[in-house]
Amino acid sequence: MKTRSPFLNYIADYMLVRQYSLRTVDTYLRWIASYIHFHNKRHPASMGDNEVERYLEHLVLKQNVAPRTQATALNSLSFLYKHIIKNELSLNLNFARSKKQAKLPVVMTPEEVKLLMTHLNKRYYLIAGLMYGSGLRVMEAVQLRVKDIDFDYKCIQVWNGKGNKHRIVTLATELIPMLRNQILHVDDYLKLDLKNTDYAGVWMPYALTKKYPCASKSLAWQYLFPSHILSTDPQSGEIRRHHFHHSCIRKEVKKAVQKSGLTKTITPHTLRHSFATHLLQSGADIRTVQAQLGHSDVKTTQIYTHVLQQGANGVISPLSKIL
Repeated sequence: MKTRSPFLNYIADYMLVRQYSLRTVDTYLRWIASYIHFHNKRHPASMGDNEVERYLEHLVLKQNVAPRTQATALNSLSFLYKHIIKNELSLNLNFARSKKQAKLPVVMTPEEVKLLMTHLNKRYYLIAGLMYGSGLRVMEAVQLRVKDIDFDYKCIQVWNGKGNKHRIVTLATELIPMLRNQILHVDDYLKLDLKNTDYAGVWMPYALTKKYPCASKSLAWQYLFPSHILSTDPQSGEIRRHHFHHSCIRKEVKKAVQKSGLTKTITPHTLRHSFATHLLQSGADIRTVQAQLGHSDVKTTQIYTHVLQQGANGVISPLSKIL
């Protein structure tokens, strides 16, 4: 593992104390480190708007990054100067912006989803079913806890999703038997872990460990998709059982795509795209789809209507009229 500088360690500690996710911390640190190395390891306090503009232009002109990538780099540096350096960047930064066209999402047909699911490893079938059946992002799916499944109302509670937002999504009735079996599997792990004197319980958000000292060892708070091994908490050093790593899902979906012979560029996120598109095809209101996906702006959800309009549902090819 690469050792961070004291400055980057300070930023990491600052972010973790303020409950930033580990993924956000890692992303911001990578961009900040890249910025520092680009300017020959000068301290950010000795730099400002001009150096940030040069770096952002370098990302576009030399590295040809996508608009979202450049935006993430800018967000990282804005955070650095606002919260760490205490000298905010100008709101009118002047730099070349990436103008790559945003891609339309790849969407599978229901038949392709079914084919993909039949080739998935049994261990990952349920989590893929939740991503397609409930429109979950990969991290939202792996971070589900037992308590988040509401069998009575057939819904799932998603806590601290993208943008730290909460929402309630639908639960496919067909997955309920598998979910109940999965919870029994989680319970078996928990019983085994409780016999381990070093086991500190599952990781709990915010200060809930102090408020509910027994909750971390209760079934309700355990991850729905636990790792098959115990690991050391990077923050506290305590022994815990974490959830599946998101990279495992990506690898398994990739394997299933190869086995099924599908030629589309399919990732776990394609299941979420397909969920939204198929909901719209079935007649669901776009506001309903927006709420299910957790989009702040309906404009984001409208990309799925574009997928429908630009395909066979949108126009009739002139070739069809002569053949």
